[in-house]
Amino acid sequence: MQDRSRQLIGESPPWLTALEHASRVAPLDRSVLVIGERGTGKELIGERLHFLSKRWEGPFVKVNCAALSETLLDSELFGHERGSFTGATEMRRGRFELADGGTIFLDEIATAGQALQERLLRIVEYGEFQRVGGSKVLTTNVRIVAATNADLPALAEAGKFRWDLLDRLSFDVITLPPLRARAGDKSLLADFFARRMAVELAQDFPGFAPSAIAAIEAHDWPGNVRELRNFAERLAHRALITAPNDPVQFDPSALDPFASPWRPAAPVEKPSINRPDEPPGLWTGPGGFPDAVRLYELRLLDAALARAQGHQGRAAEALGLTYHQLRGLLKKHGYAKAEKGVA
Repeated sequence: MQDRSRQLIGESPPWLTALEHASRVAPLDRSVLVIGERGTGKELIGERLHFLSKRWEGPFVKVNCAALSETLLDSELFGHERGSFTGATEMRRGRFELADGGTIFLDEIATAGQALQERLLRIVEYGEFQRVGGSKVLTTNVRIVAATNADLPALAEAGKFRWDLLDRLSFDVITLPPLRARAGDKSLLADFFARRMAVELAQDFPGFAPSAIAAIEAHDWPGNVRELRNFAERLAHRALITAPNDPVQFDPSALDPFASPWRPAAPVEKPSINRPDEPPGLWTGPGGFPDAVRLYELRLLDAALARAQGHQGRAAEALGLTYHQLRGLLKKHGYAKAEKGVA
């Protein structure tokens, strides 16, 4: 059964272009380099390259090159013979052997040291390697998909990454767009993650309020999809517990689970979501004053309509507006039911 959390979600042109690029290169039995910021979905693209290739029935083996020291990574990738180092009580097959006939995904390839790069170059060119502490030359038939968030050509220029290895790994290069460049995908992804959280809680998800959708789209999400997923799940969890039937409002505090008036003081002041001179609860986003005004109006409208249970006349009265002024604001902000409101 397919893991729904691994779905490639998005409809923006930059994201669809990247997916199409991966689909075109997937059938070619060549090494591919996937570049993108952390949290942009590099591993998902690696899976797409594997499962759309002729190797799809073979193993898909993932290795995070940044998670281990070079010595341990050497053993992890190529295996080791018994007695090759302290603690090596038996022979161990490496990831390249385990990936034979399939694909190996090397994440954070830029962290590999020079000696390891030399061994990787040989396996890319000839499919040959030796286990740590061994003398027998072994062979494996794998496709290599490498990923990084670093500028590998710049590292090669600085002598920190081998040009010849970079050339072998980059038969084709897929560069993923950050989430801030994927207009419309932010709210689409947030809705997906929030609904998944609602399923965990065995509840229906009432959807995000228009002001929440606008705020989600306005935020930069420097941590990309990973940050958005954590935020959406956290926000949905809080909202479904406290007000399960109401549209979910944007809560800036859900961006930072450590936010609290009783948080221990840090030696270096952490930037807050709101500047000291901003009204409490007003989150401006990157769009400056126009975005701040728009989001503030949306949040006021959402809150008033929620308290009035959708009755536009009572909502207008609560806001100190005439009915026609309220309807003008609803039309201005694109509320779908503005023309069908209750007087």
